[in-house]
Amino acid sequence: MAAFIAKQMMGDQIKNVTGGDGDGEKKDSEVDAEEAAAIEEARREMEEKRKEKHRKMEEEREEMRQGIRDKYGLKKKELPKEPEEEPGMEGRLGRKKKTPAEMAAEAAKAEEEEENSFLPANVTELTSKVTELPGKVIAEASEKCVLQ
Repeated sequence: MAAFIAKQMMGDQIKNVTGGDGDGEKKDSEVDAEEAAAIEEARREMEEKRKEKHRKMEEEREEMRQGIRDKYGLKKKELPKEPEEEPGMEGRLGRKKKTPAEMAAEAAKAEEEEENSFLPANVTELTSKVTELPGKVIAEASEKCVLQ
């Protein structure tokens, strides 16, 4: 791991000092693959350490909370448990990601509301009445008036 960090910091300067211009060394693609594997392993280890640290902190907090509940005779709030859809999402802040189908449904709903929302509901009713009004007026006038 220390060699990896040193190589990251020094870059190609090590090759220049040691005279490594490819004579007897591994090919670049092999070196790149090994570096990528080392980087991925380091990231995975760091993520595991972080998760363990946060799990321990949460356990300590829960012990402290329980002590306070016991001291003051408080009851623990039981929240309804939601089914966990994706494993590995514990301790993550934020909401779950929406599926493309959910996003499309929301977009269609928003589009429909946008089309209907440019005028209030009572205005749309009035416009329908206004379009019917001339037909009614003509019908009533023709009943009352006699054409000669």
